[in-house]
Formats: sequence, structure tokens, C-alpha cells
Amino acid sequence: MKVLLTHSYFMQFDPKQVRHAMPYAPLGTLYAAALLRENGHEVSLFDTMFAHSSDELMPVFDSIQPEVLVIYDDGFNYLTKMCLTNMREAAFRMQEYAASKGCKVIVASSDSTDHYAKYIEHRADYVIIGEAEYTLLELMNVLHTNTGTISDIMGLAYFNGSEIVKTNKRVIKKDLDSMPLPAWDLVDIAPYKKVWMEKHGYFSVNIATTRGCPYKCNWCAKPIYGNIYNMRSPEHVVKELALIKTLFHFDHIWFCDDIFGLKPEWVIHFAELVNKENIHFKYKIQSRADLLVKEKYVEALALSGCDEVWMGAESGSQKILDAMDKGTTIEQIVEARQLLKQHGIKAAYFLQYGYPGEELNDIQKTIQLVKDTMPDDIGISVSYPLPGTVFYERVKQDLKTKANWSDSDELAMMFHNTYQPGFYKTLHRLTHSIYRQYKALNILKTKTISMQWLHALLTYVKYVLLGQLQRFRLKQTL
Repeated sequence: MKVLLTHSYFMQFDPKQVRHAMPYAPLGTLYAAALLRENGHEVSLFDTMFAHSSDELMPVFDSIQPEVLVIYDDGFNYLTKMCLTNMREAAFRMQEYAASKGCKVIVASSDSTDHYAKYIEHRADYVIIGEAEYTLLELMNVLHTNTGTISDIMGLAYFNGSEIVKTNKRVIKKDLDSMPLPAWDLVDIAPYKKVWMEKHGYFSVNIATTRGCPYKCNWCAKPIYGNIYNMRSPEHVVKELALIKTLFHFDHIWFCDDIFGLKPEWVIHFAELVNKENIHFKYKIQSRADLLVKEKYVEALALSGCDEVWMGAESGSQKILDAMDKGTTIEQIVEARQLLKQHGIKAAYFLQYGYPGEELNDIQKTIQLVKDTMPDDIGISVSYPLPGTVFYERVKQDLKTKANWSDSDELAMMFHNTYQPGFYKTLHRLTHSIYRQYKALNILKTKTISMQWLHALLTYVKYVLLGQLQRFRLKQTL
């Protein structure tokens, strides 16, 4: 069957990401393409990453004339899991155009899993719920052969002529090594490499070694895998690394797992294989403080080429971490940062402001944690309620006019909180400003400098911070 695959992440609709200039190919879409192609379907790809409008699909669609359009978002990229309305509207536009041409439309994404009725209203024929590759394959085979029953396919939502039907949930696939490697040959890699080299001076490619996350942070949405966590073998991952090293000559890898290397022995074996196969590259991962402090974990990361770890620190207040059901401690964050520094690995923190119950004292603790440990980078967000989370259930009564951000830098506070929304916007900017100043001062400390001048500057920075926060607090009470 002739199928055109695309996805709904348009980097041009996300100004912050245009500035960051770190585009990654739609890995989840490539996995789906590989499985369909392996099973005899004729597969093409329209990659929206660098497109400026969803209308750019139209001439490609008209040229290929597919029987089925599949909008299959990259569930391995946190940006698609944010369910941004700019991308949702682009998906609606693409599926409506395909439907107007008499083409069947299938959608698979975090957003469509949460809001399948909206996608069906905008002329999607089928929405895949949860892990999508094998549901997609079964559905394509039924559509191709006109045999079998749609209602027997697990993990599907569709309109049967009178109502929307949602079938039983599909069991998550455990044996990830049995899946075909992503269809990397379908990607025009040149524009990706051009952006990376011009902006950063190196080329980075994305790979996933796992699926899912077993931890239960109550603000984290997991519409695809839930709390299930499965891993590829180190051998299988190294096989893909060797392949794409030959194809793309990359310098760097982003292992885009929610949690990389849950088991220290996996990380140790991976390091052994990378060195045995003589594959040289640097990489970054996402991890947790309690994993990083395990014996030989960070050492193994360093041996295999890890260059940067983004740690879900979230807050410098233990009260807030406990309220989030984070399962980590401030002491573990401090220890993990020290271990990474000892082994020459950059440590970066994800920070989150605005969790219910957070007060000025908790905010000050977060800033103090940053000042005390001086990570190599920080990323700041505000608490963002998404369906399926405990956090969402707590605040959903406030989400009457707005439930999603338009782009990843909107940072709108969509529920009633301790402070007004403008407070958090300013706090975001102020924290970044304080961080940059302290980072510069850390550099200056290594040079000959008047300690009296340094102390005076630090005192001034502290005054600016507290003054800003207290002014917002006063405004809140008026």
C-alpha cells in the first residue's frame, strides 16, 4: 500500500527552538516507516522539521498520491510530548487536506492519544492510542487486504458512523531488539547537519536506547508507555551507532531516552562495547540524581564518551520534590553534580517553578542550589499540567480557557497558584540572569581579583533578586 508518513513538529513554529538550533530527525516516525517498509508497504516521508507551513505538504502529497497519510509524531522528543497547539493546528490542516483528496488519515502522537476526539473531528479516520508501530502495521494490513475487522485491532480510536469507538489497550512491546532499525535513509540529513555545523561547530544525531520511564513523578505525562520501561541491548545500540556513523559521520549523539541506562551494569557493558568497536563520539543523556550516584555509573558514562548529563533536579526544596513524588533528595543532586564534575562530564539541571505549594522560601532554595553547585547549564520551565497525571487532576478545574502552550517558550501559568503568572515569567528571566552572573564570577575566581569587589557584587546580585521577588509578592497581596 502506498503510504506517506509525516509528523507535526514544525521547528519554525517554535521560535525558542529556532534560536537554539538543535534539530533532530523524527526518530519515532522513522521507526514506523521501517516497520511498514519491511512488511511490503511503499513508504515515503515528508519531514516537516524545516517547513514554514503545513501547506508545504500539499505539492508533495499531490506528487506521491498516497492511499494513506500517516501523521506519526516523534514520541522520543520531549518537544512533541508538550502537545503544543501550534503543532496541533498544523496536524489538523494536513489531515483535512489529505481527507479532501479521498485519502485515509491515521494519526499517532501524545496529543492525539489525549485528545483523539478532536483529531477525529478534524477528519482523521483513525487515531492510534499508545505505542503505535504494530497497531499501525495491523491497521495498514487490514486496509490493504480488506480482510479482518478494525474493531479487533487493539490501541485504536475511530468513528464507526454513529459514535467514536476506542478499542482495548495494546500490550507494550518488550523485545526492542526485534524491531527494525529506523529508516534513516528516508531523511534528508543535509539541512540538519548544516544547522548544527553553522551554529555549534559539530553534528549531533538522536538515538533511543529505551522506551518509557518507571518513575512516578506526578506531573510527568506518559500517554504512550505509561510507567513501563524496556531497554535495547547494548549490542543492538552499538550496531545502530556503527551504521549511522558510516551514513552520517556524526560527532555527537543525543540519547533521547527519558532515562538513559537504568541499570549500571548496562552502562558498564555499553562502555566496554563502544571502546571495543572503536566508535569515537561524545553524547548527552537525561538522567536522575539517584541513578548517577550509584557505584561506577558516572565512571562508565565517562568511559563511553558521555559529555553532558541533563538531570531532573526540578527544585532546591525537598518539600517540593516530595510533593512531586520525585523520589530524589537534594543531597543526591549535590553528590551527582560533584561526581560528574570529577569525571569531566558537564552537568545541566532541569528546573521547574510554580508547583502547587511552592513559596518564596522554596524558590530561594532552588536558586541557592544553583549558586552552590553551579551546573554547566540550566533549563527552566513552569509546572505544565497534561492529561493523565496526578498533577493535572489536581488543577484541571482551572483549565477552562487554556490547557496547552502554543510553543515551548510560552511558559503560561494555566492554573491558580501562589503568585500571579507575570511573577513566573520574571522569575524565569531573573534566574537565568543570576545564573549567568554567578557563572561569570566563578570564572573570575580563578583569576587575580579583589575579594572585596567580588563580595560586593555578590551582595548586589542577592539584593536585586530578593527585591524583585518581594515586589511581586507585594503586588500579589494588593
